[in-house]
Amino acid sequence: MAVIYWLHMLATVAWIGSLAAINLLVLPAANRTLKLVDQLSFIAALQKRLEPVAWFSIGLLLATGLFQLSANPHYDGFLATSTQWSLAILIKHGLGIIMVVVSAIQTWEVIPAIHRTLMKKESADADELAKLQRREVILLRANLILSVLILGATAFARAS
Repeated sequence: MAVIYWLHMLATVAWIGSLAAINLLVLPAANRTLKLVDQLSFIAALQKRLEPVAWFSIGLLLATGLFQLSANPHYDGFLATSTQWSLAILIKHGLGIIMVVVSAIQTWEVIPAIHRTLMKKESADADELAKLQRREVILLRANLILSVLILGATAFARAS
């Protein structure tokens, strides 16, 4: 069971740590030092490296989380809300699903749109680039906020 907990925490740190680093360190530095086209090129390249880590972490969190649920004496069923623990876990999983959806939008919609727009550098529309940048930043920030809420729900469940 210790290995399952360790893997779960490792996946959490990898995913949430990368979100925190991007939002709190990388994006502000890129905004101050790079032109918009270069910012988007950098973000697209960074996301290409981070997406496999994020999706692997999601899979690992799902697998280890299900194992932890099955072994937990508080677990009463998937949609149970009879205890403080089960309510916190249900909220955590609901937020996790939203986080996965946000990540999917980034991976399969926004990042490909950035790549397509950057491929036509000479004719790239500055308004379109700015719109894509705003959308990517909103999604990154949304996932960071969701991850903080998930950690809060986890702490609430552990304290119960």
